[in-house]
Amino acid sequence: PEPKIIMLRLLVIAFSSLSVARAFVPVSPSAAMPSATRLDSKKGDSDDVVQQQAFAAGSFVEFTEKKRAHVGKIDSVEHKSSGGARYQVIDSEGKKFNIPDKQVLYSMPCPNSPGQATKLYDEFCQAQDSPVKSIQDAIDVSPDLLEMAWEEAAMEEESHQLTPASFIELVHAHAGSAMEKYLAWKYLQTDASHVFFREIKSHGRVVGFKAKTRKAVDAAKDVFCRTHQDENEICFV
Repeated sequence: PEPKIIMLRLLVIAFSSLSVARAFVPVSPSAAMPSATRLDSKKGDSDDVVQQQAFAAGSFVEFTEKKRAHVGKIDSVEHKSSGGARYQVIDSEGKKFNIPDKQVLYSMPCPNSPGQATKLYDEFCQAQDSPVKSIQDAIDVSPDLLEMAWEEAAMEEESHQLTPASFIELVHAHAGSAMEKYLAWKYLQTDASHVFFREIKSHGRVVGFKAKTRKAVDAAKDVFCRTHQDENEICFV
């Protein structure tokens, strides 16, 4: 036979052998399944469950339980088969709470230094029930600064949004500390702030604040000034 024919036959034999060999190579589970995490669920093994990103153990949190707000530390985290998370939280009095993720209102990471962690947690507990005037004084925010922040956010072409961190940076030109951001988060949920901003929620938590339109602000300010004994002079801004 001609050399070309012999070469062709050898290639055919080699290809056939390789195909047969592949048919008997076991397929690993990781290769057979998609990269998404697969967890047991009531819907069946064919469903892919996306694991919710949970807050880390040790985090300081404000949370609700029986319609009351509390402050505590996350002691442990449990990941549910449905993709959600539950936390065991211990408050400053040592009382334990078992809560789902949706009941966490706010979270801040725990500092690595024990001394700094204790100091921050004490400040966190004290600030939770602070009156509006104390919060305003603590972060040094006046009505004119609040309106300035609204004007800046309203000028943003896309989002028109503020976060507690961006609010502190905007009005004070520095990165906010953990407590400054927490206090800003609380302040931006006050009645006065609602004149200028509406809340943005994710997973049931307030995570940002969207600037209202000028027309909406004028209407909200009119209602606010007729229904509140104004102590922070917002009606004169």
